[in-house]
Amino acid sequence: MMRENTVFGPISSRRLGSSLGINLLPQQGKICNFDCIYCECGWNKDGLGDTVLPSARDVREALTSKLEACRAAGTPIDSITFSGDGEPTLNPEFPQIIDLTLELRDRYYPEAKVSVLSNATRIGKEAVFQALCKVDNPILKIDAPTDEGVRKINQPTGDYSLEKVLENVERFQGRFVLQTMFLKADGWESGEWAGPWMDIVRRLKPREVMVYTIDRETPQQGLRKYTVEQMRALVQPLIDEGFNIQIKG
Repeated sequence: MMRENTVFGPISSRRLGSSLGINLLPQQGKICNFDCIYCECGWNKDGLGDTVLPSARDVREALTSKLEACRAAGTPIDSITFSGDGEPTLNPEFPQIIDLTLELRDRYYPEAKVSVLSNATRIGKEAVFQALCKVDNPILKIDAPTDEGVRKINQPTGDYSLEKVLENVERFQGRFVLQTMFLKADGWESGEWAGPWMDIVRRLKPREVMVYTIDRETPQQGLRKYTVEQMRALVQPLIDEGFNIQIKG
């Protein structure tokens, strides 16, 4: 599902309420350093037709226009959310765009949160880390507790080290939201590594954990979802330990 506008919605989000989306990637393509088997935007190879990234000026114009229209119409916005067709932190002007978004949020919808959905691979870059520290909801994805599991689900490009990602995430000192997809395929399922994954949660101590499952058509065929009850059973030890767990089917 490609987003054909830099600013889109608001849409109803399972996790964030009325969410106004910002796509920092091509309007007719997809750019990501992951190629997740469940990505609703499809495979990376199918999104190569457009490589034009919106600039900070483009985002300012589009976001100002949309926020003015939403305010005039009385449209509620709970979150201004960076999601889009790939990894938003790949946009080279990401730090500047975060600053202008916070400025416009404060002007038009001061009660709205600013959220960023990220795969956490680029927080080793200081400017990206500092930008993510400014937003209300840095939502960082870790879908598996091993490099092998990440390769199976997320198919990262280039060098990838889960341990390095975890070390970088620890710099948030718990001031972030951890997001994890639970799914099943022939021969394996996320629940098999629930124990090591919970150890990662204990190590990182996120202020909130979002556990969810597939909700739309996926590029890899044969993937199966978990029920809310199954996911709750898997994470029950963390709930018992007092972690804030949000479970969405």
